[in-house]
Amino acid sequence: MEINAFFILVVPFIIVFYLAFLLFIQPPRIVAIASLLGGLLMALINLGTDLLAYYVHWWHYTLNNLLLHVPLPFYITPFLIFGALAYLLIWRFWEGRWNWLARVLLYGVPIFGILRDIYGALIQNSYIWDSRFAVVIDILMWLVMFYGGLFVFQRLAPQRKLEDQQSYHTTQA
Repeated sequence: MEINAFFILVVPFIIVFYLAFLLFIQPPRIVAIASLLGGLLMALINLGTDLLAYYVHWWHYTLNNLLLHVPLPFYITPFLIFGALAYLLIWRFWEGRWNWLARVLLYGVPIFGILRDIYGALIQNSYIWDSRFAVVIDILMWLVMFYGGLFVFQRLAPQRKLEDQQSYHTTQA
């Protein structure tokens, strides 16, 4: 898919999808801002790595209408979906019986991103890996960008407390 079509057809859907989850989760304002900052860091690391990869010939994009040799609208996905939304869901489900879902997201998002990038490079969909080290750099990129964004999110967002636990402890006392 070319960049202009992605920007027109997909980016609005991603934004609406994120906003729908924001309405569903209803986090405090500080948590929503922290998730956006963590997602922004994730997207910036992704952008910086892609720029570096182009200039040192690790990989390059084969799409039309690239700006600075990268597809700028593509970074909305790591910003809002793989970053901000994943961090919100981890925050929401970390405590309680859905803890397993938070752990799946915690480990699954980077694994999914790595496998998706490897598959994309194999079929040469929108980018081509130019170096044998590209897979190692891609794995490191995903680990650094996801857990770096998570680190920022966790430092800025207060820990979620379950209302059920609080009411249970007050009735027991």
